[in-house]
Amino acid sequence: MCLRQQTLTLHQAGKPPMSFPISSALKGAGQQKNSNQTPVGQHIIRAKIGNQHPINSVFVGRRPTGEIYTPDLAQANPQRDWILSRILWLSGCEIGLNRLGQVDSMQRYIYIHGTPDSEPMGVPCSHGCIRMRNQDVMRLFDLVAIGTPVEIKS
Repeated sequence: MCLRQQTLTLHQAGKPPMSFPISSALKGAGQQKNSNQTPVGQHIIRAKIGNQHPINSVFVGRRPTGEIYTPDLAQANPQRDWILSRILWLSGCEIGLNRLGQVDSMQRYIYIHGTPDSEPMGVPCSHGCIRMRNQDVMRLFDLVAIGTPVEIKS
């Protein structure tokens, strides 16, 4: 994944790479807790959440709320940071960079997740996570396994 290019590229053995537009943190790359920045370095997918939930399912605290995102729901809840459709929860692999202490990506709840279609892709806008189009994150979710390596480059 390249933050500068706002692109996630999936490499699978024997298949051509697949690229998806993303939106990373508005505040750029960074490791610190509460920074609202996207961490860099080597990660793995620690958990996959949302399998078999419908597109635009709303998640809060990694749990489905039973809601389906609509513009009316968004208007009624303007303060919410929408996490939709699927969650790939990342865990850092590099002690002192993105694992343990004040830089732990998993403790920071850094995800790859779906977002409303009205949110822009290709430009940094998130609070630290990697946002994707719902159709794209659902496709990615089905192609990767827990333990899949994820490299985030600035």
